[in-house]
Order: sequence, then structure tokens, then C-alpha cells
Amino acid sequence: MEKIKIGFLPLYIKLYDDAKNGAARRPRLEGFAKRLIGEFTDRGFDVVTTPDLCRIRPEFEAAIASFEKAGCKAIVTWHAAYHPSLESIESLAGTKLPLVVLDTTETYAFDPTQEPGEISYCHGIHGVMDMCSMLHRYGKPFAIAAGHIEHSDVIERTIGFLRAAVAATSLEGTRTGTIGGSFDGMGDFLVSDEDMLKRFGVTVVYPKKGELARYAKAVTDEQIKAEIEADNAAYKPITEITDECHERTARNCLAVRKWIEKQNLSAFTANFREIGNGTGLNIMPFMEACKAMSRGIGYAGEGDVLTASLVGALMQGYKDATTFVEIFCPDWKGNTVFLSHMGEYNPAVTTGEESIAEMNFVYGGAKNPLVTYGCYKGGDAIFVNLFQTKAEGFKLFISPVEMLQINPDTDRFKNKVRGWFKPCKPLPEFLEAISFAGATHHSCLVYGARVAEIEYFAKLLGLPYTVCE
Repeated sequence: MEKIKIGFLPLYIKLYDDAKNGAARRPRLEGFAKRLIGEFTDRGFDVVTTPDLCRIRPEFEAAIASFEKAGCKAIVTWHAAYHPSLESIESLAGTKLPLVVLDTTETYAFDPTQEPGEISYCHGIHGVMDMCSMLHRYGKPFAIAAGHIEHSDVIERTIGFLRAAVAATSLEGTRTGTIGGSFDGMGDFLVSDEDMLKRFGVTVVYPKKGELARYAKAVTDEQIKAEIEADNAAYKPITEITDECHERTARNCLAVRKWIEKQNLSAFTANFREIGNGTGLNIMPFMEACKAMSRGIGYAGEGDVLTASLVGALMQGYKDATTFVEIFCPDWKGNTVFLSHMGEYNPAVTTGEESIAEMNFVYGGAKNPLVTYGCYKGGDAIFVNLFQTKAEGFKLFISPVEMLQINPDTDRFKNKVRGWFKPCKPLPEFLEAISFAGATHHSCLVYGARVAEIEYFAKLLGLPYTVCE
């Protein structure tokens, strides 16, 4: 994935430069600004900087114009000192770029024993308050992370907000493919193509007549051989794997991959009941769903373009941490939830011990496919669900969960996609909360994210949300 490009905007006040001793403050503040920029570049961000600390309106106008022209995905602000907000608010509120406020100082302790001269280097916080108050007045969403540069996780929290911003702003203008349409009778995630375009800016794409069949026919023996060799290196067989089954799985997966590429899709979905019924595929492309997610392409099952688009957007900020999931069974005794699906998951969020098997496919006219199975790894994650309500329209359900680390020696589900999470509340309360909110039965999971990040994601998209924690 390409580096995320951000703008770094240091705020200052011209009054200090005009003071008799103003120049003496600058070297230390400018040095700390460079250190902050280095914190982001060291973590893989491409940082666009300003020529100087920004103080007055023309400087802010020029800085933000340069960020926009450079293709930045978001702006990080940092107050070097107090800054009068009316010099910058028009530029900040007027840009489409998301804002993340970094509120930090070089100095750690500021107790009665501190040297009073340190005030000059530590009083940006009331400039932050001035600016944030005005951002609220102008209706401009923002995120803020406050803390000391060394004695807190303020940089990591800032980065989390940046990832959420990238995810939210990546949705508009994307294309989500659907093979076989929506699962007949499933209503919770059913959304019209018109609503997807109008509300989220997402175009729903259907394969043209004969398109997938043409791509499948064009797959070469060399391509199939390479795909099979890669599978054999990545997966451990748990059933007998016939050459015929592996070859047709590879051919169909490569056809779908070509379609994703040709149609410039950010996400896709497939209705397993319709595969083989004129779609141009003769197996359900379970394995390509997994491989696509590992490449940062969103996915959801059963023709669910809504959740597929959500997964695709979140992957732009959290590529190797996001997966499509479905709640399957309650473990009342253990107070956990079992996650599974027929054969679709992101291998980037598993234990890394994937297996491969031939599935006896009994749900339609398609032939038996090869599928891969994996177990979700342990760790903190955010459970995210996008749904519709009559009163509020589209809405997010957000909840922190603990994914459990499963002991492979006692795991009897090795022929399943699997994972268990402990919800933030007792299981009955959690299950009641998700249904009372209106969540669909298709969701996504984002490892390592925080609730505040997904809240910011929702705010940037103008989505109301409910948090269960």
C-alpha cells in the first residue's frame, strides 16, 4: 500500500515575532516541530510541510492550498504557542481535508519547581481550545490527541485518527462489484444502487454479459500453475486435493481478480446461490475473497454491497487489520461469540496457519471449490456494523471486543473459518444491544483500532452512530 500523505501545520502568533525578544523563541520551537514531523516519517507517513510556522491568514491559505495540491489525505495541526483562531479558521473549516489536532509539548513537568521561562514553550493548549471551539462553531469535524511526546501514546493515537480519516475519505468515488446480485430474501443489508451512489458516492458494478466467462477462458496454463504453486506453499491440505478441483478454483479466482482489476473495484461481493447460473463462474470464488482482502480489496458475502464497501473503505486506513465477519453462535457458558463464514476472511488477521480443503458444495449448481480456512488471532479489535434505520438513515454500531487466542491443540474447528471474541458486556446484554440498535448480520472487525477512531470515521461520513462499551 502507498504511504499515507499528510500535511503538518504548525500554528504560531505573529505578536511574538514582533516582540523585541521574539526571535529567541523560534529555534527551539522549530526544532521540536521537526522532531514531530520525524515521528510521522519514521512510521511510514509521507509528510508535506510548510516553509515556516504559520501565523496569519495568507500563510494558512497558502499552506492548506499546498496540502490539497500535493494530494494529502489529512492535516495534523500542532500549536507551537497560542494562536488567534480568526487567522486560520476560514482555511481550516473550508478545506475538505480531515483535521487531526496534535496537542503536545516538549516539556514534561510543569509544577511549581519549573523554570517560569518554560511558559513560552508550553502554552499552546489555550490556542488549541480557541481553535477547537471555532471548529465546532463552523461545523468542521476534527479529532484530537493530547499527551506528552515521550510519556504517552499521543503519536500513536494521532496516527489512529489519521487512519480513520483516510478510511472515511476513501469511500466516495469508489466502485463495488457484485456477482449474482443479492441473496433472495435477505433484507437487512439490502440497499439500492441509487442509495449507495447518493449517500456514499459508491457505484455498484455488475459483470457484463459474458465478461467473467471471457476472463476465465483467457487464463493461461502458466497462470494456473503459478497460482497452484503459491497455494501449495501457503496452505496445508486437510482433505485430498485433486488437480481438477484446484485448476478450476485457480481459473475462477483469476477471472474474478482480472474483473476487479479491469473494473477498478475497491470491493466486491458474491452471492453463492447464483454461481453457475449464467454468471460466467462455475465455482464460488471463496479463495479469491480471501486473497482480495489480503490485497486491501473489501468483501462481504451474499451480495452485500453495503458491508463490502464499508470493509473496502476501512481497509484503506487499516489494510492488514480489517476483515469481513459474521456472528454465528453464542457461547453462553464462556461469554463469547463465535465468528465464522463459509470460506471468506482476511488472512492478514489470522494466526497464519491456513488450511485448504475441497468443499462439498450443495447450495446450487456450482461445482466443488477449494476453500481455505483460518483462525482469527487474539487481540483487541473494534466490531463495526453499518445499517439503516427509518429515523436516522444509515448508522454505525461500534463496540470494542477482545478476540481470543485459540489453543490449536484443542481447536476442533480446523475445517471452518473461525474466531471467538469476548464482548465488552455480558453476552446477553451485547446481543440485545446489537439487535436493538438495528445492526445487520454482516459486520467487519478492525484490529488495533480504538472506539474514538471509528467515531471519527463516522463523523467524517456524517453518520450517526451508537457505541456499545
